[in-house]
This record gives sequence, C-alpha cells and structure tokens, in this order.
Amino acid sequence: MNILIADDEFSSRLLLEDILSPLGDCKIVENGREVVETVTAFFDQGKHFDLICLDIMMPEMNGQEALNEIRRLEKEGGVASQDEAVVIMITALNSLQTVVDSFEGGGCSAYLTKPVTKKALMDKLKNYGLV
Repeated sequence: MNILIADDEFSSRLLLEDILSPLGDCKIVENGREVVETVTAFFDQGKHFDLICLDIMMPEMNGQEALNEIRRLEKEGGVASQDEAVVIMITALNSLQTVVDSFEGGGCSAYLTKPVTKKALMDKLKNYGLV
C-alpha cells in the first residue's frame, strides 16, 4: 500500500509512521504544498496513493486546500471514484464546522482528532478495507 503522511508536527508524523509503516510504503511531508507536489509526482510516475493521512492545520497550504487539489488531480487523471485515495483528515480542532468543511467541501473519507490512537486509526482503515 502507498501511504502519504502529512503533518507539520514531528511527533504526529512519527506516531503515524510507526503505526502505518508495517502496512506499506510511507512517504512523509510537512506541509500542504509538499502534499500536492508528492501526489503530482506519483501521478507522473503512473502511481497513486491508497491512503493519505492529512493534518488540517499546516503551513503554506492547509489540509483542506491540499485535499481539494488531490481530488482535482485524481479527477483530471481519470481516477474512478472507487479508486480515489482514502483520505483521513487529522486535527487537534474538534469543531463541527471543521468536520463539515472536510467532508462536504473537500471530499475526505474519514476524520480523526489528535491525539490519534492506533486503535482509532486501524478501525478507520478496516472500514475502508485497507487492513
């Protein structure tokens, strides 16, 4: 499985990598701009990400903006909706508006609040048939 982890906090990246690295190849970035660059580079190589863990609050481009770009790239690349990356938005903000914006505005698959636990993340992955 190709996995992209995007978070500006080192400890969060390390935790997600520790949980997810046994499941596949993890690429790690620190901001939304790097997310879009990495997804674009993968598409250019004829590859795609199966799972993207995307922090909402990041510098240069936030997670919601990055998600909009990911979905645009998938659409332009002819990726069928059933083959789109599973995108789990992760944030310390537990506000209803953030959740609504992530699902309705950006097309995220799931939502987790920090601190992320292995059980919560694995439950989400099971829901999407990734484990």
